[in-house]
Amino acid sequence: MAKPTSPAGIAKGQCLCGKVAFEIDVPARWAWHDHSAVSRRAHGAAYATYVGSWRKRFRITKGETAIARYEDKASNTVRSFCAQCGTPLIYERARSPRMVNIPRALFTGRTGRQPLYHIAIEELQEWAYTGEPLVPLKGFPGVVWQRSKKKRRSAGEDPFELAREEV
Repeated sequence: MAKPTSPAGIAKGQCLCGKVAFEIDVPARWAWHDHSAVSRRAHGAAYATYVGSWRKRFRITKGETAIARYEDKASNTVRSFCAQCGTPLIYERARSPRMVNIPRALFTGRTGRQPLYHIAIEELQEWAYTGEPLVPLKGFPGVVWQRSKKKRRSAGEDPFELAREEV
């Protein structure tokens, strides 16, 4: 008979204003990036990164009464958020009643899982950053940008040639 595994530690997190705090036993069950339109809208971001935990390994440690819930009957999901600051806190799916999903960004430390999976990748937006090289923006410390790809001109090609002919 297999021995039950004990948690390797605790990962703590909280909402933006600090009114709601929670913890999970580490390691988390899994982690992933969700590119679906509903997660994009719920988070106001290109995609949401979640950490999945067994419900029995998840605890609200502060502010349980400050949690508001939104039930999406069409997708059979519930999203909870802080009623004070609006931070998305918990994403629950009826098809996985023993699991809770928490935005990865809310944790202050390691969760024991790296987000290796991508859900709804076919819904990835063309404007989302996907790892292209970035360079510092001159005169703006701490700002980087992606240079546009310049089309290389053939030797002797003059972009103003047609305009000169018209003169």
